[in-house]
Amino acid sequence: MNQSTIKIDVLLDPNKIPENISWSASDSTADMAQQAKAMCIAFWDGTDKTALRIDLWTKDMMMDEMGDFFYQMLMTMADTFKRATQEQGLSDDMKVFAKQFFDKFRAIQLREQQ
Repeated sequence: MNQSTIKIDVLLDPNKIPENISWSASDSTADMAQQAKAMCIAFWDGTDKTALRIDLWTKDMMMDEMGDFFYQMLMTMADTFKRATQEQGLSDDMKVFAKQFFDKFRAIQLREQQ
């Protein structure tokens, strides 16, 4: 049986706010740790039937990047849900919501720039 390891390092400032996030994976082709401005990891606890999450973002994560990040996560979650359940309709519904979310986010940004 093969084993893969994912390592995440988070550099915190004195107030415990993330300044830097880097990660590496034993199966990755990358030679060095990869930098990230944000991360969201979820684990499913089958015993308690709850999702356990770690959501972190660095000080320099811009609001427009956060909107893009959430849009892309929602879209990929829809794809993952479809692969896991074969429920095309629900996956499509999730993508419609993701697009609406992104459109509303962009509209808010445009209003704030005026």
